[in-house]
Formats: sequence, structure tokens, C-alpha cells
Amino acid sequence: MTSDPGTAASAPIPARDRILRTAQDLFYRQGIRATGIDRIIAEAGVTKVTFYRHFPSKDVLIRAYLERRHVAWMAWFRAALSSARAAQPEEERREAPLVPVLDAAREWFGLADFRGCAFANTVAEAGEAALPLAGIAAQHKHEVRDAIAALLPPTARGRAEIAWAATLALDGAAVNAQFGEASAAAALDGLRSLLDALGSRPSLP
Repeated sequence: MTSDPGTAASAPIPARDRILRTAQDLFYRQGIRATGIDRIIAEAGVTKVTFYRHFPSKDVLIRAYLERRHVAWMAWFRAALSSARAAQPEEERREAPLVPVLDAAREWFGLADFRGCAFANTVAEAGEAALPLAGIAAQHKHEVRDAIAALLPPTARGRAEIAWAATLALDGAAVNAQFGEASAAAALDGLRSLLDALGSRPSLP
């Protein structure tokens, strides 16, 4: 989910894509502040002239990184929810519609390169410079909410609010899951309890 599919040796990767792939890996693993432009240039195998032709500044690159990450992560998340929902028994779909969120979280937290939410991490690191990135982060969270809302019955009371609460629960669990295997397990337990409570609400009259 966080890395790109392999590319055949006969099809060279364009310089812009190499830069973005390298930045995506380094920014996510090490953070935007700890990752310098010179390292990205070196690992992407491009010249400074080529780099700045595609990305006039580091801020432009960070924005492109988040936009790319958003598209890839949402595609993965929607597919993970759909797969988990398809595996649910019909009764569980009705009684516990948010279980697929837990299944997706378990898969996400278990990734070898898991470092939490890229959007929350980047905005937190950017500090005062985060304002231009806040729109991308907000769009991402809204789309996460919408994907979760799609699990709930269309006529469920408070559907949007339940989905937003589940999104916040997922965010909180992701923060705690970064601190090791035991923390990830505890985060999943907490997330399960919250989702169970939220998921019971749509069935109320």
C-alpha cells in the first residue's frame, strides 16, 4: 500500500516519478524535516537541475507527496473495507457494520513500514508552515469518513457523525500503534471497543 508496484526493467521510470517515489519513502519513514533535498536527489538518481525543474522547492515536493499518498492510500483503504465487508456474514453486516474498519486497521498497523498517518505526521512536523497542507489533510480525512459512512445503512440515524467518530477513533489508534507491537495490539483492542459502541447505534429505532 505504501510502495509502488514493480516496474519492468525495459520501462525506465520518468525522473519526476523517481523523485516522488523516493520522497514518499523517505518523508514517510524519516519525516519531512529530517529528509534533505540532497538525499532525495542522490537516491532518486537525478541531477539538481532535473529536480528543480520538476519541483521548484521542497514545499512543492511535500505537497505532491501528500497528493500522491492520498490517492494511493484511499484506493487501498476502500479496497480493504470492501474485501472485509464481502467476507462478513449477513447478520454481522447488520449488527456490526464497522468491523471492516478494524480489519483494515489490523492490516495497516501490521505493515513493516507502518509509521502512522502520513497526513497527521506531516502537518504536525510542518508547524506554522502547515497551512498550505491543511487542505490536503482535511480532504483526506473527509474521504476516510465517507468511505466508513458507506458501511452504514443509508437510513442510519446520525450516519455522518458515526462515521466521523470512527475516523477519529482510527486516527487515535494509529498514533498509539506506532510505539511497538504491544502498543499496536492495545490500539486495536481500543479501536474494537469504540467501533462496537458506534456500530450498535444504526440499529437503534
